Amino acid sequence: MYFVYILQSQKNSSFYKGSTNNLSRRVAEHNAAKDFSTARFIPWNLVWFTQKPSKSQAMVLEKKIKNLSIERTLSFILKYPSEKVPGIKIEKPIHP
Repeated sequence: MYFVYILQSQKNSSFYKGSTNNLSRRVAEHNAAKDFSTARFIPWNLVWFTQKPSKSQAMVLEKKIKNLSIERTLSFILKYPSEKVPGIKIEKPIHP
């Protein structure tokens, strides 16, 4: 199972979109400054995710959402709510 996810920075409200096969680990890595592109904007909140059965399907969706503007990202999150998965906490996005 693969996850496509959206994080929002508590520092500047920016969004980061990605995919992974281990969502909890990946969010922790972002918040531990182990990723160069997100280290400057920690802490990050998980504001949206979905599961996909294959890596290729996750990558297709990730590519589609990567270029959404801030407004379109917020609209996307509201239109397609995250699934409920035990142990994964979703925060409400902040309107910048």
